[in-house]
Amino acid sequence: METVTAVIPSRDPQARAGAALILDGFADYNARFSDITRRARRRFERCEWKQVRRDADARIDLYDGCIRETLARLDVLLDDRIRSRSLWASMRQHYEILLTKLADRELFKTWFNSLSRRSFHTHGVVADIEFVALDRAPYTEPSDMAPHRRYTVGDEALSEVCRRLLVEQAHAASYSDLPKCAALLGAVLERHRDTVFGGAIEELHVLETVFYRERRAYLVGRVRSGGRRYPLVVALVHEPSGVRVDALLTSTDEVSILFGYARSYFHADIGNVGAVVAFLHALLPHKPLEELYTVLGRARQGKTERYRRVFSHLAIHPQERLVRADGKRGMVMEVFTLRDLPVVFKVIRDRFAWPKDTERRLVEEKYRLVFHHDRVGRLVDAQEFRQLRFPLRQVDATLRGELLESCADSVRVEGDELVVAHCYVEHRLRPMDLYVREVGEDEACRAMRDYGQAVKDLAGSNIFPGDLLLKNFGISRNGRAVFYDYDELCTLDECCFRALPPVHEDDEMRPLQDEVYAAPEDVFPELFVKFLGVPPRLREALCEAHGEIFDPRWWQALQARLRAGDYVDVPPYPATATLPVQVPPP
Repeated sequence: METVTAVIPSRDPQARAGAALILDGFADYNARFSDITRRARRRFERCEWKQVRRDADARIDLYDGCIRETLARLDVLLDDRIRSRSLWASMRQHYEILLTKLADRELFKTWFNSLSRRSFHTHGVVADIEFVALDRAPYTEPSDMAPHRRYTVGDEALSEVCRRLLVEQAHAASYSDLPKCAALLGAVLERHRDTVFGGAIEELHVLETVFYRERRAYLVGRVRSGGRRYPLVVALVHEPSGVRVDALLTSTDEVSILFGYARSYFHADIGNVGAVVAFLHALLPHKPLEELYTVLGRARQGKTERYRRVFSHLAIHPQERLVRADGKRGMVMEVFTLRDLPVVFKVIRDRFAWPKDTERRLVEEKYRLVFHHDRVGRLVDAQEFRQLRFPLRQVDATLRGELLESCADSVRVEGDELVVAHCYVEHRLRPMDLYVREVGEDEACRAMRDYGQAVKDLAGSNIFPGDLLLKNFGISRNGRAVFYDYDELCTLDECCFRALPPVHEDDEMRPLQDEVYAAPEDVFPELFVKFLGVPPRLREALCEAHGEIFDPRWWQALQARLRAGDYVDVPPYPATATLPVQVPPP
């Protein structure tokens, strides 16, 4: 448990009132966050899918709106002392005492920091008027503190245990065929007993909270077998006939992808966020806390945890260096990384090389689009940071020169620190153009096929990457192709997909631009394959699996479906996790 340092706060009544107002501001934000989140159950039960999307947008924007409201109230309360550092230092002391017996104190502290930093336009860290993330190790509740139900198997049939689980956890009145769902789930669990769990299933522990995202609901828990714990996630879908169990996820990789940094945020009505994060972290120990907080919708806490991880790493490892990230240099972004920590920092260049004709404002709009969009597991979640201060001695000299030359509007040196005024921070992936050259042919072919599926998944969610070169995709730890270069990204309805005109013999030596007029929104899918820069075998593997992405008619048909209101389902788990249609024989 966290130890709260004893402090002797000032007797300034304004400091006490200000601390109480800030606490009340977070309580108001949290209540409104929970109100939106709780609507997810009703939306799922009523199939209100358009409202699901609107709720997701509203919840993302809620934090900034509530911060502005709280700052306005503070301005009225503190009047001409609103910029008094000594007053804010006293408020911080009073505020810390108010948090002593509260759960999720770190969320409250992040809230205070947001207010303080906006009031003073803080650069770096100011320890007396904010809670310094590096003061402590990452804090979570014990994993068993998360409210969950236990289902002891014993001599009872697994199908009956699963029936009770489905009834007690959610949507009991909405199942299309509850006995069949329970029988299917029980049969698959039984089949996994030896192949996955390595022995008899002793207990199922399932969180009381149901997790909702887009058009699915998830029951999240673990299986206890032979003294070990394994992930357990039951995916539910709501069809015209009712709710049914669609899939069972029991591998760490499957659940990791479900809770991944390339996914949109869950709507889960959680009372103690830290306890649920600890529960999930025990199942996914390789996954950083920042990604778990973020995927639960607590994006600001995710930023705090990422900041803590990066700068704690730099402090603990003085030999660590910031270096230019592997891969081809981008025309829009300078990208650098830590040698031994899988994060990248992306800084917008002051000027863009030809043929890029965009501008900073438009690039930032692309990142905001991704932030709000359903990322379908194929777009990296980018966190926006301002005024990061890195020890200059830990910045590679070559990188420092490149940043100061091409990003002078955003990067400067102050004393012994490199200050980055604005950047995006993402999970580091291996650039795909490098990856396919580093692995064997079979693995490279598999990656190319998944690249094609990634293009389809993005298209189904109304996203066209713009630049389909392999250098703009990365390969995750789980071998998935993920897109991360957003400066040319757009929605499908902004594109005009066209076929190339027939080529006559006397035209073959003439440049394409002399023969075809192309407006900015025109896209020629037939050209995609010509610029991939991969050996013939890899190109063949892609074309055999996903050749339609090079046909403008496929894109035009998909545009028509989306305009007509059709929904393209992109399940966040492999087909192997989907339950069979019929109960398999014992």
